[in-house]
Amino acid sequence: MMKFRLRPNEEKFYDLFEASAELVCKSAKILEEIMVSPESLPDRIEELTVVEHEADDVTSNIIDRINKNLITPMDREDIYAIAQGLDDIIDVVQGSADRMQLYRAGRPSGGARELVRLLAVSTGEIRKCFTLLRNMRGNKDDILQAVSRINQLESDGDKVYRQEVARLFEEEGNPIAVIKWKEILEHLEESLDLCEDMGDFLKGAMLKYT
Repeated sequence: MMKFRLRPNEEKFYDLFEASAELVCKSAKILEEIMVSPESLPDRIEELTVVEHEADDVTSNIIDRINKNLITPMDREDIYAIAQGLDDIIDVVQGSADRMQLYRAGRPSGGARELVRLLAVSTGEIRKCFTLLRNMRGNKDDILQAVSRINQLESDGDKVYRQEVARLFEEEGNPIAVIKWKEILEHLEESLDLCEDMGDFLKGAMLKYT
């Protein structure tokens, strides 16, 4: 039986998806390291900015290819949604770190560190999905298992977020600190929501293309 092979142009889309997912993972890892060593924040912010610019370049490359190629491995709107969705995660991760620096928020709590740990694991699952995506049919079960883990991580993050916001209002005596950290926590929770959105999109792609 002849084995199905992607055309070179189609392969390039998957290469770019993987590159973008790798940058998503890298951004979350940098943020996780910031949470452990907040004194490194100024230097690590510069690293995140570099990653964000690299991600923008990858996204632009994907969009250029959508416009130039007659044959694409998925519908054009789906390719665009993937590119934009991955880029959005990095933007929110960077926004979380930016706010920590801008607000001079200080050392993060255990709850904030746990949210970022969950984010790092979730982005690792997203990266795994994209390493498997070019063989959607053969890797369908593995992709769906990874998506299920992403959904569970988002659910765990919701619980951590609610508990941490409650702790802020109960234990933090400085109302300005409450405002600062509540906004940062909202960004961290949003990043997990975006990971879940990407997972749900990929789950839909499994139904659509396999």
